[in-house]
Amino acid sequence: MLTHKEQSLLDALEGRAAAEGIELVTLEIVGAKKAPTIRVYIDTDHGVSFDELSSTQAWMGEIMDEIDPFPGAYTLEVSSPGIDRPLRTIEHFERFAGEQCVVKTTSPVDGRSSFSGTLRGVVDGNVMVEVEGGEYAIPYESVKKANVKGTIDFK
Repeated sequence: MLTHKEQSLLDALEGRAAAEGIELVTLEIVGAKKAPTIRVYIDTDHGVSFDELSSTQAWMGEIMDEIDPFPGAYTLEVSSPGIDRPLRTIEHFERFAGEQCVVKTTSPVDGRSSFSGTLRGVVDGNVMVEVEGGEYAIPYESVKKANVKGTIDFK
């Protein structure tokens, strides 16, 4: 799901994040190659406050400066995962079982490469998604991108 570069940056941040009580939800590199944006999504057991975003951005910036991931300029953004929370790890797929989700695959699974339905967890290394018409077992290695489908209740 992550590129080699994204995974190496995430790995560089993991130790400090764990020490700070921060979950690294995911990391993505977007934008122009000459001045990319490194987007890091974080969470905690009690949500993410502005102060946590600010302090996390500061120490992540120090680590990024040390490893200098790109020649020239880059932008570091630290954000909460938001209502459409990305799902990256097996633990994410297990924790958010029962939620509505969207899963996109690297290659077709049973003739489909996009699944929108209820996440049923993980069985034998397969992400289980119930959609209209049945339940699909998607090999974890085939997941390209996945996220919770956020809903807002206006009641």
